[in-house]
Amino acid sequence: MRRLLALSRSTHGILDIAMPGFVALLWLGHFPAWRVLLLSLVTAVAGYTAIYALNDLAGVKADRQKFVLSGVNPGYSVEASALRYPLAQNLLSLRSAIAWFACWCALALLGAWLLNPVIVIIVIAAAALEVVYVLLLKVTYWRTLVSGLVKSAGPIAAVFVVVPQPSWRWLLLLQAWLMCWEIGGQNIPADWNDVEEDRRVGAKTVPLIFGSRVAGLLVVASLALTVILSMFLPRMSPLPLGASYLITSAAAGIFLLLLPGIRLAYARQNRQAAKLFDRASLYPLAQLLIITVFVLIDGLRR
Repeated sequence: MRRLLALSRSTHGILDIAMPGFVALLWLGHFPAWRVLLLSLVTAVAGYTAIYALNDLAGVKADRQKFVLSGVNPGYSVEASALRYPLAQNLLSLRSAIAWFACWCALALLGAWLLNPVIVIIVIAAAALEVVYVLLLKVTYWRTLVSGLVKSAGPIAAVFVVVPQPSWRWLLLLQAWLMCWEIGGQNIPADWNDVEEDRRVGAKTVPLIFGSRVAGLLVVASLALTVILSMFLPRMSPLPLGASYLITSAAAGIFLLLLPGIRLAYARQNRQAAKLFDRASLYPLAQLLIITVFVLIDGLRR
């Protein structure tokens, strides 16, 4: 079981699930009915588990090439298990991995259909884009944009759970915010941490193509945009989110994203990239905790 959970990067996946939770509370303004909440949680767990497993399934050949000489690098604290990339390390059979993915994917699709059939399309699109992202490893650094689309699929789906016909203008703003967080806080730092392994297989990533200086500037720019765009998120919500919310949300972004991003741009070291990845992985949880407090406060006022 530990190897299967490692295939799906369970620790990282659990942290990521906080982002759809935050988005749902932001758009709805209160806690949904417990049946919807339970079904949404099961569907989210299934979806993230399936997509992360699909990443390793689609990229197993490249992963084996990357780590054949030096083994799997230490990674980040949220993905530091010695069982990382179990397929590439031959710790898990391909048949078991496919069965694991298929079961979770089927559960995610079933839950999506029960919540809102539109979400089925989002799940299928996310899976297809994840495969495209993996296949573009040796083709173009523009794959980083694809990663942003994949990571935003879960939160976008959460909107359709609580608001069947959301405003497309606000959805685009939400998508931009999510993509900036993913690209600056997750994707580029992850590629930075794997730069030597990626160089070995001829990968096309932002740190390899543009070098550490430009990659650092792109990280800081993306994370600065993340913090700035987060200031407009309250407009999507029926909650009275005033200055106290904006200050708290901005502080979370500055501490978890912008400051470690600036340190990475200044030091240009792999360990700083790993630290940024870890901090950025906590950003969804911080946002969920913040919005939960304001939902509870609003409920007490009524």
